[in-house]
Amino acid sequence: QVQLVESGGGLVQAGGSLRLSCAASGSAFNISTMGWYRQAPGKQRDLVAYITGAGSTNYMDSVKGRFTISRDNAKNTGYLQINSLKPEDTAVYYCYAQRSTPLGLRTYWGQGTQVTVSS
Repeated sequence: QVQLVESGGGLVQAGGSLRLSCAASGSAFNISTMGWYRQAPGKQRDLVAYITGAGSTNYMDSVKGRFTISRDNAKNTGYLQINSLKPEDTAVYYCYAQRSTPLGLRTYWGQGTQVTVSS
């Protein structure tokens, strides 16, 4: 099993920045892709960004140029740097990690961290 613990959310004014962290523990080896989803009230959960084990990244269009995903494999930790925050970025942000197992690819989820952007 892999446990993911997010941190770094909070209340920030529009234009501000936050850095979200996602620390993996347990059987946190052979983790391949790590990423972040977000879910605003009454809306579906959307994929925000992900980073592969090789370091390739991908972002949803609305966050390109403002969000940066990274990871520190030695610390089994992923990060999401969020700059130029907008009120529409308000959501619960969930990190996930994928790991290959003998039974196939498994996905693990964090508990979520709230990001609230005031205008």
